[in-house]
Amino acid sequence: MSSPSVNLTPLVKSIQDVMRQDAGINGDAQRIEQMVWLLFLKVFDALEEELELTRDGYKSPLPDHLRWRAWATDPEGITGEALLDFVNNTLFPKLKDLAADPVRNPRGYVVRSVFEDANNFMKSGQLLRQVINKLQAIDFNRQSERHQFNDLYEKILRDLQGAGNAGEFYTPRAVTQFMVDMVNPRLGERVLDPATGTGGFLVCAIEHLRKQVKTPEQEAALQASIGGVEKKQLPHLLCVTNLLLHGVEVPSRIVHGNTLARPLRDYTPAERVDVVLTNPPFGGIEEPGIEAGFPADVRTKETADLFLVLIKHILKVNGRAALVLPDGTLFGEGVKTRIKQQLLEECDLHTIVRLPNGVFAPYTGIKTNLLFFTKGRPTKQVWYYEHPYPPGVKSYNKTKPIRIEEFEAEKAWWGDEADGFAARVENERAWKVDIETLRAENWNLDQKNPHAAEAESHDPDELLREYGKLQAEAQGLREQLKAMLTQSLGA
Repeated sequence: MSSPSVNLTPLVKSIQDVMRQDAGINGDAQRIEQMVWLLFLKVFDALEEELELTRDGYKSPLPDHLRWRAWATDPEGITGEALLDFVNNTLFPKLKDLAADPVRNPRGYVVRSVFEDANNFMKSGQLLRQVINKLQAIDFNRQSERHQFNDLYEKILRDLQGAGNAGEFYTPRAVTQFMVDMVNPRLGERVLDPATGTGGFLVCAIEHLRKQVKTPEQEAALQASIGGVEKKQLPHLLCVTNLLLHGVEVPSRIVHGNTLARPLRDYTPAERVDVVLTNPPFGGIEEPGIEAGFPADVRTKETADLFLVLIKHILKVNGRAALVLPDGTLFGEGVKTRIKQQLLEECDLHTIVRLPNGVFAPYTGIKTNLLFFTKGRPTKQVWYYEHPYPPGVKSYNKTKPIRIEEFEAEKAWWGDEADGFAARVENERAWKVDIETLRAENWNLDQKNPHAAEAESHDPDELLREYGKLQAEAQGLREQLKAMLTQSLGA
């Protein structure tokens, strides 16, 4: 008879309570990073146990003395200074320097990439042993506890938000699910998230594709088709752990690095992808020199703009993309105008879903949009859909986030791209703008809903934008008056 599954939320809280007693850990972010590298090694070991049972002659990429089972599983095992010495001077150095490449030893490559920038923050070997013993209560070979890990994972992400540093790599599950459903990746297509974060889009894509899998060969094709790049160590570690628990045996295509650091000209035709799903960091500024890898007419330091250029470039012809972008990209001018013009001339930007405030609360109040486009044909018209709050809701927050059920109206309205979305009709939430109008407005994609009653806005971003427009108009009038006065005085 199997033992009952463990309630993971109080378990995680008790682990964090132990870590709070340790002098080496400062704040929630370090507590989470400490817990996640330990979780990764435990999950990796559990999956290796499965492989040893199902694969003849399976050999671990790790030396025996570094495997979780060798040093962590015995509750009366190595502890105190001996444990600290092992972790700091044997485990970490050996894992960071593991001789592994993605082709000959992909599992070892995954471990090395995960530990490249990881840290052991704990300074008490006794407290570290307590944490390890608590983690031993989780059995990742049990399907029920793997399922529970999703809930645990969401808790870790919420804690990261509370630590104030998750805004750039966390997208609400309802948004990722809707985007994946509408792009509809198909088995055999290559899927990429160039700003992977903790892997939300890739997990949704895996779940979507797995419904199409009928044979082991198709499952192998699915696993080989998922790719991502993440710049920061902690979300990369979370992403790899997440994919392991969602059946990706060797997440070696999840690269730890900065996608934007690679010059566009270095991409070969063979590297282009069928589907891009992403929420690129916005509001960020890239380090000097990154923009030099981009064409001169679209060089900028703003992260979201560079990602838009990159995505357009790495898609195959007829490749499809869905991404989250802020309002600033839609109405921005200068380099942003040139980027939007090229996007509309080279891709069919067929749909923009305008999200209300608070979707990404609490870490940003910036209004966001979901852009859907297909590469290889110019845009003739852009359809807009204004996503409303559900009845009785005035804003989203941590306890009342956006839900997938709210997208049912968009899904019912969406139609089929194969016939040019011929079935779409305008309504109080949906409208279309033709390309001539957008060209005449200097490629401004910030198009208001013509069916909505004018409402007074109290949104600070909206008010600042309107103030800027009024200032520009006032300056224009001053210039006109100055010219008229100059002309009349000179007459």
